Amino acid sequence: MSLKPWREIARPHKDVLEGSFKQSEFAADITQVANGTATPEYQDAEKFFSRTFITEGMRLLLMSVAQRLSGTGGDPVIQLQTAFGGGKTHTMLAVLHLATSTVNSNKLEGIPPLLDQAGIQGLPKANIAVLDGINMSVSQGKKHGDIVANTLWGEMACQLLGDTGYEMLRASDQHGTAPGKDILYELLSKAAPCVVLIDELQKFFSDLKPGEQLNAGSYEANLKFIQALTEAFKMVPNAILLASLPESETEVGDTFGQKTLVALEKHFGRVESVWKPVATEEAFEIVRRRLFEFSGERSQIEGISRQFCDFYRNNASYFPVETQSNEYFERMCASYPIHPEIFDRLYEDWSTLDKFQRTRGVLQYMAVIIHRLWNDNNQDAVIMPGSLPLDDGLVRNKSIHYLPQGWEPVLEKEVDGIRSEPSAIDGKDTRFGSVQAARRTMRTIFLGSAPSTTDQVVKGLSIERVLLGAVQPEQVVALFEDVLKRLRDRLHYLYSDQNNYWLDTKPNLRREMESRKQNINKLTVNEELKKKVSAVFGNKSFFSGIHVFTNSVDVPDDYGNPRLVVLAPGESYSKRDTSSAISAAENILAHRGEQPRQKRNRLIFFAADADAVSRLRDTAKTHLAWREISFDIRDGKLNLDLFQASQAKKNTEVSEKSLRQMVREAYKWILCPVQNKATDKSIDWETESVSSNASNLVQEIEQKLVDQEWVVNNWSPIHLKQLLEQWYFKNSVSEVNALRVFHDCSHYLYMPRLINDSVFKAAISDGIGSTDYFGFASGKEEEKYLGFCFGSNGIVSLDSSCLFIEKNTATEYQEQIRPKIVVTPDSQPDPNPVSVPDHTNTISDTDDDPTILKPTPSTAKQRFYGGIDLNPVKAKMDFATIVDEIVEQFTVKYGVNVKISVEIEADYVDGFDERLQRTIKENCNTLKFKSSEFE
Repeated sequence: MSLKPWREIARPHKDVLEGSFKQSEFAADITQVANGTATPEYQDAEKFFSRTFITEGMRLLLMSVAQRLSGTGGDPVIQLQTAFGGGKTHTMLAVLHLATSTVNSNKLEGIPPLLDQAGIQGLPKANIAVLDGINMSVSQGKKHGDIVANTLWGEMACQLLGDTGYEMLRASDQHGTAPGKDILYELLSKAAPCVVLIDELQKFFSDLKPGEQLNAGSYEANLKFIQALTEAFKMVPNAILLASLPESETEVGDTFGQKTLVALEKHFGRVESVWKPVATEEAFEIVRRRLFEFSGERSQIEGISRQFCDFYRNNASYFPVETQSNEYFERMCASYPIHPEIFDRLYEDWSTLDKFQRTRGVLQYMAVIIHRLWNDNNQDAVIMPGSLPLDDGLVRNKSIHYLPQGWEPVLEKEVDGIRSEPSAIDGKDTRFGSVQAARRTMRTIFLGSAPSTTDQVVKGLSIERVLLGAVQPEQVVALFEDVLKRLRDRLHYLYSDQNNYWLDTKPNLRREMESRKQNINKLTVNEELKKKVSAVFGNKSFFSGIHVFTNSVDVPDDYGNPRLVVLAPGESYSKRDTSSAISAAENILAHRGEQPRQKRNRLIFFAADADAVSRLRDTAKTHLAWREISFDIRDGKLNLDLFQASQAKKNTEVSEKSLRQMVREAYKWILCPVQNKATDKSIDWETESVSSNASNLVQEIEQKLVDQEWVVNNWSPIHLKQLLEQWYFKNSVSEVNALRVFHDCSHYLYMPRLINDSVFKAAISDGIGSTDYFGFASGKEEEKYLGFCFGSNGIVSLDSSCLFIEKNTATEYQEQIRPKIVVTPDSQPDPNPVSVPDHTNTISDTDDDPTILKPTPSTAKQRFYGGIDLNPVKAKMDFATIVDEIVEQFTVKYGVNVKISVEIEADYVDGFDERLQRTIKENCNTLKFKSSEFE
C-alpha cells in the first residue's frame, strides 16, 4: 500500500494556506476581546470554539464555571498557572465567551455535552470584569466616561456595575487603599452572577514598589486587596474569580518578581483551585484544529499511521522503544498530519528557551512551515522533523528567532540550502539524493539539538531519534545511517558522542583538523604509512624479510628464504593499468642499487590497489592531523574545554583504527614474477588478491603463494628429477653440482621458487632412498664418487662438492662398486650358486665343492670393532671414505648387522655462548642424537 502525501488528505485553514495570518493574531489578547476589537477568530464565540480544542483541564474548568454561575456548585477562585504559552489566556477567553455569549450555547462547539455533564440546562448571562496586568498602569488610571479608575478594585467595580459599582469603592480607589472584604462582598453580590478575570497579575505587581504610594496604590495595599477579594468570592455562590500566574522563571523576572509570585501564590492558595489547562498530548489537537480546517478521514489517518507503526516494528532495532507500542499508533493518529516527534521536540526542548511559548510558539512556527510546504508541493506522508523547509527565509528566521546569535551561518552551511554541505552530499550521490537523506537528517538534528543548554547531562539526539525524525516507510534505514556517518566526518558544526548528535554555533575540531590536514606533506604521509603497513605483517613468516617502501639497494640479494617487497602507495596496481606497480617491481628485480641483481627468484612483490590509494592517503592525513591536535592539547598549545579535548583523543584513536583498516583494504595485490622459458627475455606477472578480512595478512599471503605454487614448501623427488633431466642431464652430461642447481633455483625465474634449502635437501633425501630418480654423492675423486647414495638413505649436505648423478649412470656405478665373489684361479663358478646366510652354522652339500672358499670353523670371527679420530676440518671427506672402504664392505654382505656410533667432543676455554649452545641443541634434536649435553 503506497503512502499518500499529507496534502492529499488534510486541508489547512485558508489563512495558513495563503500565508495571510499575522503572527500577532496567534497571541490571544483578552482586553481586545473584552473591548470587542479582537479578530473574528477570537471575538466571535462560534468561531472561537470551532477552532478551540477543549482539553480535559479546560473541560473541568468550564464545568466548574457553569456550575458556579448557575449557583449549583463549582469553585469560587481558580488559579491558572502554567509555563509560558501554556494556554492560560486562551482558557480565560473560553470562560469569557461562555459567560457573555449572546448566542445559544448549542451553537458553541463542544459546549453542549459539557453542560449536560454538569447538569445545567441553561446559563445566565453574567457580568464580567477583565483585569489585564499588562494593559493596566500603576501610575495612570483608566477612563470610563466621567470616571477615572486608578486601582485594580476601581477598574473591577466599573466593569462589573459601571458608575454604581465605582461609587461603592470610590474612596478606596481615590486614596489607593484596599477595600475591605465586606464591601467587596456587597459589590459582588449586586453584580452576581459575575466573573472576574485577572490576566498577567504578576506583571502588574512587578511595577509596584514596597512602601511607595502610587496612583494604583501601594504594593502592600494591592496584596491586601487580593486577599480580601478571594475571601469575598468564597462568600458569593454565583460569582467566580480566575487569575493567571506564571510558572517559569523567565516570566517572573528578577528577585523582586520571584518574591511577588510567592506572595500571590500564598494569598490565592487559601481558597483557589489550580488548573493546568493544556497537557502535552492535548497540544496535538490544539495545533491541529487551529491550523487545519480538515485533518482527514479517520480511516485514512489510521491507514497512514498504521503503515508508519508497522515500519517501526519491522525495523525495531533502529527506532526508540516507545514506537513499538500501540500507544504510539494512537499518538500518530492524534497528531496527524504532523509527526509526534515534532511536537515532542518543540514541547520538550524548544519550550525550555526564553520567550518561546509552548502553544503560541508552536502555532506560529508550524503555520509558517505548513504554508511553505504546501506551496512547495511537499509529498511527505506526514510532516516530520526531516520535512522542515529550513532553506526558506521565513522558516529559517522563525527557527532562529528564539536561539542565541550565530545560528544563521550554521543553518546556511550545514543544515539546508543550495550552498549547504548536506545539499552537496545529496546532489553527488543518487542513493542519498533520491530521498534527500542528508538534508532530512540535518533538519532533524537541528530541531532536536538547537535549544540545547550547557547544563544538559546528555546532549543532542540519539541516533534512534534522528532516524525517527528523518526516515519514512518504504525507505532504507541503513541509507540514513550511512549518510549520518558521512555528515559526521565532513561537517564543522556537527558534534557526536556516544551515538548522540547535535549542532552548535561553536565549530568542532574538524575545521582545525581540515586546516592542518592541508599542510601535511607527502613525505610525512609516506613515513606514517610505512609504519602502519609494516605493523600489519607481524613477525612470524617464512620470508627472510618484509621490505616496506624500500629502495632496491636496501633489498638484499641472497640465497635465503624468499623476500616480500611491499611497494609504496604511488606504485599501485590495477588490472586496468599495471604500469606503475610493474615498473617499480621490475626495477627492483633487475637491480640492487647500481649493481645487477642475481637472485631474482627470491623476490615476491605486494602492492596497493590503485583505486584505494587516494582514500588511503586521505585517511593517513586525517589521522596525522588529529594526532597533531592531540599532541598540542597535551602540550598546552591548544586551549580547549574538556569535551573537545576528549573528542580530539577519541578522534585520534578512531582515525588510527580507520587507517589500519584502510591499509588492509588498500594493500591487496600479490605480484609474482615468472618466466616460462629460459629464452624468454620479458617477465610475466602473475597476480592474486588477498582478502582484507583475513585475521593474519602475512599468513594469508603465504597461503596464496603456496596454493598457486609460486613458492614451493614441499617438493617431490620426481619434480627434482624432471628438473635435472630438463636442464642439466643433456648432451651426455651425467652429473651436476647440487649446490649449483639450488643456486639456479634462486637465480632464474623459470626455475621453481623453493622456500629454502631444507625443501631442496628433503627432496634429495626422499629421492636417494629409491633407485627411481637419481644418485647423489658428497664428492668425487678421480673416477670414484665419495659418499655415494642410490637406493639407500644418507645424510644430505649442500656444498661445492656435492653431486647429482643421472639415474642410469648411478645404476652402472653401483654395479661397479658391488663386491665380487672370490674364487680359485683354476675353477669356474657354479652357474646356479646357492646362497647360504653367513649367520647359520649348518654345513650344506656344497661344502665339498672345491670352487667355494669356506672359512675354517676353528678360526671364524663373528664381530668387528673399529675406532678412529677424525680431523674436524676434513671430517666430511674422511667419513665418506670410511663409509666407502669399511662400512660398505659389511653392508653388501647379506645378514651382516652394522652399527655406527659417532662421538663428538668439543672443548673451549672461554665457554660456548648461548646462541651456539641453542643452535647445537636444535640440530642435535633434528638429527636425533641419543644424547647431547654441554657442561
